[in-house]
Amino acid sequence: MIKRTLFFGNPAYLSTKNEQLIVSFPDDQPDKTVPIEDIGMVVLENPQITITNGLMGKLVNNKVALVNCNGQHLPDGLLLPLHGHSEQTERIRHQINASQPLRKNLWAQTITAKIQNQGALLAERDIPIQKLRHLAKSVQSGDTGNNEAQAAAYYWQHIFDLPDFNREQKGLPPNNLLNYGYAILRGIIARALVSSGMLPTLGIWHRNKYNAYCLADDIMEPYRPFVDKVVRHMVETKDQIDELDIHLKRELLTIPALDVKIDGQKSPLMVAASRTTNSLFECFAGISRKIIYPEYG
Repeated sequence: MIKRTLFFGNPAYLSTKNEQLIVSFPDDQPDKTVPIEDIGMVVLENPQITITNGLMGKLVNNKVALVNCNGQHLPDGLLLPLHGHSEQTERIRHQINASQPLRKNLWAQTITAKIQNQGALLAERDIPIQKLRHLAKSVQSGDTGNNEAQAAAYYWQHIFDLPDFNREQKGLPPNNLLNYGYAILRGIIARALVSSGMLPTLGIWHRNKYNAYCLADDIMEPYRPFVDKVVRHMVETKDQIDELDIHLKRELLTIPALDVKIDGQKSPLMVAASRTTNSLFECFAGISRKIIYPEYG
């Protein structure tokens, strides 16, 4: 079942009754209800939203990713359950004890999948991708050759019909759209990691001591081209992308429900993320050596 993503951009009072999320508005609009079991992600943007602790508890128990936004209307925080899986302690032990060679192998698989997906996205526009194919095939353990950066330099030169586009956190549009889309993606992956009994903090490659989502940032890499596709479509079809308005956000919030192909089958991206994180656990536990990522196209 596809979990719903709820976005709240206006003042509202959010509470719960009978396992329902109840939305009450400050004017005379009637209340709305949503079954909590149907929800996968909640984005709280408006600073005048009030949410009860009882509702937050039910959202957490149902493994809903609860995202709050800052004064610039960008995702800023993520609330996840401390107990995401019945075998969590054992699973985290496997994660912590993963050997360095295994981590390097998993990172190589991750970068290979990312470059392959980047190439497939560029191929849709008949852009030559021999360079990316070569880079994807030659990724070494731990990506010691830094194929990821080489691929990124080529990829960002060709992904948009925008001269001199640079991918920068605070760069010109459509960086604003990419930042928002990646923040949503990060929440999806972090939710899936917790549901699979792992800590999003302990990465296989990312290790910045100030980053609480190192593993999420690792695992989301091959998923980024799916966000890029949405953003590219927006760049090509929208007259105005400088300001991240409600219409643009609504389109980006479709990311969790995007159809992707994983392990030979179509699946909503949010469901595919859980398949990826479950396969990651099997690698940590010594059950498998292959992490399963979606294939673009």
